[in-house]
Formats: sequence, structure tokens, C-alpha cells
Amino acid sequence: MQGIVIAGTHSGCGKTTITLGILAAMRKKGLKVQPFKAGPDFIDTGLHTLITGRPSRNLDLWMCGAEYVRDCFYRHSEDADMSVVEGVMGMYDGTFSTADLAASLGVPVVLVIDAYGMAESAGAVVKGFLEYSREARKHGSTEGRAVLAGIIVNRVASERHYKRLRDGIRDIPVLGYLPRDLNFQISHRHLGLVVAEEQPIDAGEIDTLAAAVLEHVDIEAIIQGSGVRDQGSREKTRGPLASGPLPLTSSVRIAVASDKAFCFYYEDNLDLLRSLGAETVRFSPLSDNSIPPDTDALYIGGGYPELYAQQLSNNQSMIDSVRSFALQGGPVYGECGGFMYLTEGIFDFNGEFHSMTGIIPVKTKMRKTRTRLGYREVLCRRDSIIGRAGDSLRGHEFHYSEIAYGTESLKRGSAEESGQSISRDLKQGEIYSVKDGEGDYLCDEGYLVNNTLGSYIHIHFGSSPAAARNFVEYVLKCKSERLKV
Repeated sequence: MQGIVIAGTHSGCGKTTITLGILAAMRKKGLKVQPFKAGPDFIDTGLHTLITGRPSRNLDLWMCGAEYVRDCFYRHSEDADMSVVEGVMGMYDGTFSTADLAASLGVPVVLVIDAYGMAESAGAVVKGFLEYSREARKHGSTEGRAVLAGIIVNRVASERHYKRLRDGIRDIPVLGYLPRDLNFQISHRHLGLVVAEEQPIDAGEIDTLAAAVLEHVDIEAIIQGSGVRDQGSREKTRGPLASGPLPLTSSVRIAVASDKAFCFYYEDNLDLLRSLGAETVRFSPLSDNSIPPDTDALYIGGGYPELYAQQLSNNQSMIDSVRSFALQGGPVYGECGGFMYLTEGIFDFNGEFHSMTGIIPVKTKMRKTRTRLGYREVLCRRDSIIGRAGDSLRGHEFHYSEIAYGTESLKRGSAEESGQSISRDLKQGEIYSVKDGEGDYLCDEGYLVNNTLGSYIHIHFGSSPAAARNFVEYVLKCKSERLKV
């Protein structure tokens, strides 16, 4: 089993570009490459998948714990020639850093440094990382067990510049560089890079990136220096997926919203649902006319509904289909962007209002600045599709929108006006009690309307072995009740 972690000295040093380039170059060489991403990011994983053709997996020690993370890494690496993990922030940043992850996996680290504006001084930067690693290891720090195996330099001006950089770096191999004039860039927006579903890089750009890496980076040296220490620990690691939860006797069909507006999902969440006998089928709230036939539940993840608010709002047949399903007691789970779609509507960045499904009778509005960012731990106060009262789950929150409290009536008419009764329980705190990553109480969150649950928090089902089973059992219960009507 071969693997490497691509770490950076800091955010913005170019590790995503170099990771994508290495993935593309290895694919160009005919290797089967399994990508991973440290931390909770959805966007980078989508770009990994776009290049490799294999779903990229999130490896997050805080959300899922070391045992689950190791199991996920080992299992999905088994049939790959190489596994490549993109780090998060700087190598040592955070309580659960890229260095911690590399140490837990037993995988060597290739460090990316940004050479813009410096030459021999790069040697001092690298020396600092090397000595920090050695000191941490000497004092028994978790981070210290990460092993630096090589350096890749980004934004190099010329061969002469690269020679000066390479001459200044001591005691560790310099594996190559990417030139400053590469002319490769992925567009950004408020949540980060443009998502893979919008094809921000085409086949030609991927080929250009792969060619640059193959020309300037010693891919063979990276492969030779890769590996996984203590592979015997693989048999000791039996996470929720590896232990193989027994499928439930009755199957359920879960329709998963999947398009440019809704594309933020932890792939493991879908795997866990399928491991319990659930069938997942994708649909597009943007372009389809209705939810798929024989749907037993809707799962609407995050994404960018605010960018496609007019198109979503204009798709009246889909809105009617989703509302009808929810008002008849069908279970619906919406996270962040999915939650926004379940509300009365969205005020976009220009203040224009776009009606949505109206299942949850609040409105949301976009802000110019970030509203929330960080790890979240939720305690379920009541039973819902995501868990039972008393269950604790972990996830992540990152959004620019907020709830817009007001009394404006729903433009499309309320449930009562359409002749359908609906139980509306909107007391915040009745569903989730939320803490941040440090364990400090933040707020009460979560909205439950009939069997529809909406929240801004992206839950990782790997944080609780019972989460996916609770989800499927809740859907089965709702399905049974609907059949009795």
C-alpha cells in the first residue's frame, strides 16, 4: 500500500494545485489513484474526483476519530496503486492538524512551500519545519510522528530561481517545482473554489497541469518515497463500515439532490446508508420536473442554492413535488443549502427574494461576510431522521446566509391554504443543542416540521455508528405510517 500526504506551510501556498497536478500526473502514468482530503472540505474532494474518477474521501480526526479515519483510508486504498491525501491549512495548524493525520495514518509528508518573493530563505523555512518536527517527536507530541519525506516548491520564476531555492534547502530531498507562469487557476467565490459540478477545469487544462508536473516534479521519487508504516494495524482497525452493519430487512429508496446547486455530501454518508440496504438515487432540483418515483426519503445537501435561486424558484413543478412529499409525511433532511431550499425563500446578495419550497416557514438571506465557520457537536434533544433524543453527532458549519426573521406571508400560499394540515414546531433548541469544536455551547438549532428536518450543520454519519441506522429506521417507520393512510 503506497500513500503520501501533501501538506503546506500555510493556507494559500498552492497545495491544492500541486495535489491536483500530482493526481493528474499519476493518472497520466496509468496509475489508479485514490484521493483523500484532510478535514471537512467538500470542494477539494469534488475536484479530486473530477481528475481521478474515484470519489475522494474526507479524513477528519475531530469529526470521526482516528479509528474510523484509518479504516476509511485503508479500505479505499486497497485497490489503488497510490493514495494521495491533500492536507488542510499549514502542516501543524489546528488541534487535529495535517501532521496529526499523517502520523495517525503512518504516511510520509511532502511539504509545499511558496517561493514567491524569496530564494535562499526557503532553506530557513524548511529547516524550521524539520526542527519543529524533530523537537515535537522528541517530546512525544502526536504531531512529531509525522515524517517529512520531501519538498515541492511552488511559484518558481525560472530555472535559476529554482537552483537558488534548491541550494538553500538542506537535509531533505527537493522533489521539484511548479513554475510561476503556469497559468493554471481555478475560480473562487464566497465559499472557496468553484465546485467540480461546474467543470471549473476542462480536460485540456488537466492535461496542461499534468504535463507541468511530469516535467518539473520527480513523480517517480514521490512514488518511491511513499508508503504506509505499520500496515499490520489494518487488521486492528475495524470502523463502522469495516465491521459491516447488517442490512435491514426492508429496503428504502433515498433520493439525493445532486446538481450545481446541491453537491456538498460526505461520500461516506451515502456509503453508510447503502451498507444498511438503502438505495440512493440522484435527482436535480434545478432541472428535473419532480422527485424520482417510489421515493421514500429526500436528502438535500449543501451547495450554492443562492447562485441558482432564480432557476430553483422557477422550477415550480419540482417545488410542488417536494412540498407535496413533505406535507404528506415523507421524511426530508436538508443541510445548509438544502435547509435554505426547504424554507420560504432566499434573499440573494442583491436583496432580491426568491421563493423556495416553503416547508419550513422562515426565510434566509445572504450576507456579504461569513456568518458561521467551524466544527460542531450536536446533542439531539428529540427524535428525528438524523438521530434519537440523547444522541451526539459531529459535523461542520460554513455559510454566508442566515435566517431572516419577519412576518411576510409565503408567496406560494401556506400549507393550510392548499388544504393540507401540517404540524409546525419551530422552537429553536427543540432539536439540537450545538457546541463548537472546543466544547463551548453556541446555540440551539434545527427545525422540525412534520418529518422534515432542516439545519445549517453538515453532519458526518461516521461520527456516530448509529447515525445512518437511525436515518434508515426513521425512513422505514415513516414509510410504514404512510402506507397505512
